[in-house]
Amino acid sequence: MDDIQVPPLRAFKDFLGESARFQTPAFNDLMRWNNRVVNNLLYYQTNYFLVTVVMFLIVGCLHPVKMLIGIVAVIAAFMGFIMATENKRQMKNFKQAHPLICVLAILAIGYFIVYVFGGLLVFIWGIALPLAVIFLHASFKLRNIKNKVSYGAKSFGLKRTPMGVLLTALGQEQEARS
Repeated sequence: MDDIQVPPLRAFKDFLGESARFQTPAFNDLMRWNNRVVNNLLYYQTNYFLVTVVMFLIVGCLHPVKMLIGIVAVIAAFMGFIMATENKRQMKNFKQAHPLICVLAILAIGYFIVYVFGGLLVFIWGIALPLAVIFLHASFKLRNIKNKVSYGAKSFGLKRTPMGVLLTALGQEQEARS
Protein backbone atom coordinates (compact mmCIF):
# COMPACT_ATOMS: atom_id res chain seq x y z
CA MET A 1 0.00 0.00 0.00
CA ASP A 2 3.02 2.31 0.25
CA ASP A 3 3.28 2.62 -3.52
CA ILE A 4 -0.28 3.93 -3.93
CA GLN A 5 -0.46 7.55 -5.04
CA VAL A 6 -3.50 9.81 -4.81
CA PRO A 7 -3.99 11.60 -8.13
CA PRO A 8 -4.58 15.36 -8.21
CA LEU A 9 -7.97 17.02 -8.05
CA ARG A 10 -8.96 17.85 -11.64
CA ALA A 11 -10.09 21.34 -12.56
CA PHE A 12 -13.80 22.12 -12.29
CA LYS A 13 -13.96 23.41 -15.86
CA ASP A 14 -12.62 20.06 -17.06
CA PHE A 15 -14.86 18.03 -14.72
CA LEU A 16 -18.17 19.88 -15.21
CA GLY A 17 -17.43 23.35 -16.56
CA GLU A 18 -17.37 24.86 -20.01
CA SER A 19 -14.59 22.66 -21.41
CA ALA A 20 -16.27 19.43 -20.28
CA ARG A 21 -17.84 17.51 -23.13
CA PHE A 22 -20.60 14.97 -22.67
CA GLN A 23 -22.10 12.48 -25.09
CA THR A 24 -24.43 9.53 -24.85
CA PRO A 25 -22.36 6.35 -24.55
CA ALA A 26 -22.48 3.67 -27.22
CA PHE A 27 -24.94 1.36 -25.47
CA ASN A 28 -24.57 -1.23 -28.24
CA ASP A 29 -20.75 -1.40 -27.80
CA LEU A 30 -20.29 -2.50 -24.18
CA MET A 31 -16.49 -2.75 -24.42
CA ARG A 32 -16.19 0.85 -25.57
CA TRP A 33 -18.62 2.04 -22.88
CA ASN A 34 -16.75 0.03 -20.23
CA ASN A 35 -13.46 1.52 -21.42
CA ARG A 36 -14.87 5.07 -21.13
CA VAL A 37 -16.23 4.44 -17.62
CA VAL A 38 -13.03 2.81 -16.35
CA ASN A 39 -10.80 5.54 -17.77
CA ASN A 40 -12.98 8.32 -16.36
CA LEU A 41 -13.05 6.58 -12.98
CA LEU A 42 -9.26 6.46 -12.99
CA TYR A 43 -8.75 10.01 -14.23
CA TYR A 44 -11.35 11.78 -12.06
CA GLN A 45 -11.12 9.55 -8.99
CA THR A 46 -10.21 12.36 -6.58
CA ASN A 47 -13.10 14.46 -7.89
CA TYR A 48 -15.42 11.47 -7.52
CA PHE A 49 -14.27 10.91 -3.95
CA LEU A 50 -14.98 14.56 -3.16
CA VAL A 51 -18.43 14.33 -4.81
CA THR A 52 -19.19 11.21 -2.74
CA VAL A 53 -18.23 12.88 0.53
CA VAL A 54 -20.17 16.07 -0.26
CA MET A 55 -23.33 14.22 -1.33
CA PHE A 56 -23.16 11.89 1.69
CA LEU A 57 -22.84 14.92 3.96
CA ILE A 58 -25.73 16.69 2.23
CA VAL A 59 -28.00 13.68 2.72
CA GLY A 60 -26.74 13.44 6.31
CA CYS A 61 -27.45 17.13 6.95
CA LEU A 62 -30.96 16.87 5.48
CA HIS A 63 -31.82 13.91 7.74
CA PRO A 64 -29.18 13.79 10.51
CA VAL A 65 -31.10 11.66 13.01
CA LYS A 66 -32.19 9.13 10.39
CA MET A 67 -28.65 8.98 8.99
CA LEU A 68 -27.23 8.34 12.45
CA ILE A 69 -29.87 5.67 13.12
CA GLY A 70 -29.06 4.06 9.77
CA ILE A 71 -25.33 4.03 10.48
CA VAL A 72 -25.89 2.54 13.94
CA ALA A 73 -28.26 -0.08 12.50
CA VAL A 74 -25.75 -1.13 9.84
CA ILE A 75 -22.95 -1.37 12.41
CA ALA A 76 -25.22 -3.35 14.75
CA ALA A 77 -26.17 -5.73 11.91
CA PHE A 78 -22.52 -6.34 11.03
CA MET A 79 -21.56 -6.86 14.66
CA GLY A 80 -24.48 -9.26 15.17
CA PHE A 81 -23.54 -11.17 12.04
CA ILE A 82 -19.91 -11.45 13.13
CA MET A 83 -20.88 -12.60 16.62
CA ALA A 84 -23.35 -15.17 15.26
CA THR A 85 -20.88 -16.63 12.76
CA GLU A 86 -18.00 -16.81 15.23
CA ASN A 87 -20.06 -18.52 17.96
CA LYS A 88 -22.13 -21.03 15.99
CA ARG A 89 -21.89 -23.81 18.55
CA GLN A 90 -22.75 -21.50 21.46
CA MET A 91 -25.69 -20.02 19.52
CA LYS A 92 -27.05 -23.50 18.77
CA ASN A 93 -26.74 -24.57 22.42
CA PHE A 94 -28.40 -21.33 23.59
CA LYS A 95 -31.32 -21.79 21.18
CA GLN A 96 -31.90 -25.32 22.44
CA ALA A 97 -31.62 -24.35 26.10
CA HIS A 98 -33.69 -21.13 25.92
CA PRO A 99 -36.23 -21.25 23.06
CA LEU A 100 -38.53 -18.60 24.59
CA ILE A 101 -35.71 -16.08 24.91
CA CYS A 102 -34.75 -16.74 21.27
CA VAL A 103 -38.32 -16.09 20.09
CA LEU A 104 -38.44 -12.86 22.11
CA ALA A 105 -35.04 -11.85 20.69
CA ILE A 106 -36.28 -12.47 17.13
CA LEU A 107 -39.36 -10.34 17.81
CA ALA A 108 -37.20 -7.59 19.31
CA ILE A 109 -34.85 -7.67 16.32
CA GLY A 110 -37.84 -7.52 13.96
CA TYR A 111 -39.21 -4.50 15.83
CA PHE A 112 -35.76 -2.88 15.72
CA ILE A 113 -35.58 -3.40 11.93
CA VAL A 114 -39.02 -1.87 11.40
CA TYR A 115 -38.12 1.04 13.72
CA VAL A 116 -34.86 1.84 11.94
CA PHE A 117 -36.10 1.14 8.40
CA GLY A 118 -36.39 4.85 7.55
CA GLY A 119 -32.86 5.45 8.82
CA LEU A 120 -31.58 2.51 6.79
CA LEU A 121 -33.18 3.94 3.67
CA VAL A 122 -31.59 7.35 4.27
CA PHE A 123 -28.19 5.70 4.83
CA ILE A 124 -28.53 3.59 1.68
CA TRP A 125 -29.68 6.69 -0.24
CA GLY A 126 -26.59 8.52 1.05
CA ILE A 127 -24.43 5.81 -0.51
CA ALA A 128 -26.43 4.99 -3.65
CA LEU A 129 -27.00 8.57 -4.83
CA PRO A 130 -23.29 9.47 -5.16
CA LEU A 131 -22.56 6.12 -6.83
CA ALA A 132 -25.31 6.73 -9.38
CA VAL A 133 -24.08 10.26 -10.08
CA ILE A 134 -20.50 9.03 -10.49
CA PHE A 135 -21.55 6.24 -12.84
CA LEU A 136 -23.62 8.65 -14.95
CA HIS A 137 -20.79 11.18 -15.13
CA ALA A 138 -18.23 8.49 -16.02
CA SER A 139 -20.58 7.10 -18.68
CA PHE A 140 -21.42 10.40 -20.39
CA LYS A 141 -18.12 12.33 -20.00
CA LEU A 142 -15.98 12.24 -23.12
CA ARG A 143 -12.27 11.74 -22.58
CA ASN A 144 -9.94 14.62 -23.35
CA ILE A 145 -6.28 14.63 -24.35
CA LYS A 146 -5.05 14.86 -20.72
CA ASN A 147 -7.22 11.87 -19.80
CA LYS A 148 -5.81 9.81 -22.68
CA VAL A 149 -2.19 10.75 -21.87
CA SER A 150 -2.76 9.99 -18.18
CA TYR A 151 -4.20 6.60 -19.09
CA GLY A 152 -1.13 5.88 -21.21
CA ALA A 153 1.14 6.56 -18.22
CA LYS A 154 -0.99 4.34 -15.98
CA SER A 155 -1.02 1.51 -18.52
CA PHE A 156 2.78 1.27 -18.28
CA GLY A 157 2.46 0.72 -14.54
CA LEU A 158 3.98 4.07 -13.56
CA LYS A 159 1.25 4.86 -11.00
CA ARG A 160 -0.93 2.82 -8.65
CA THR A 161 -4.00 4.65 -7.44
CA PRO A 162 -6.84 3.78 -5.03
CA MET A 163 -9.34 3.50 -7.90
CA GLY A 164 -6.91 1.31 -9.84
CA VAL A 165 -6.62 -1.06 -6.88
CA LEU A 166 -10.42 -1.12 -6.50
CA LEU A 167 -10.97 -1.79 -10.22
CA THR A 168 -8.38 -4.56 -10.12
CA ALA A 169 -10.21 -6.13 -7.16
CA LEU A 170 -13.48 -5.91 -9.15
CA GLY A 171 -11.96 -7.77 -12.08
CA GLN A 172 -11.30 -4.79 -14.33
CA GLU A 173 -7.51 -5.18 -14.15
CA GLN A 174 -7.04 -5.25 -17.90
CA GLU A 175 -8.80 -1.91 -18.28
CA ALA A 176 -7.40 -0.42 -15.05
CA ARG A 177 -3.77 -1.50 -15.55
CA SER A 178 -2.84 0.05 -12.23
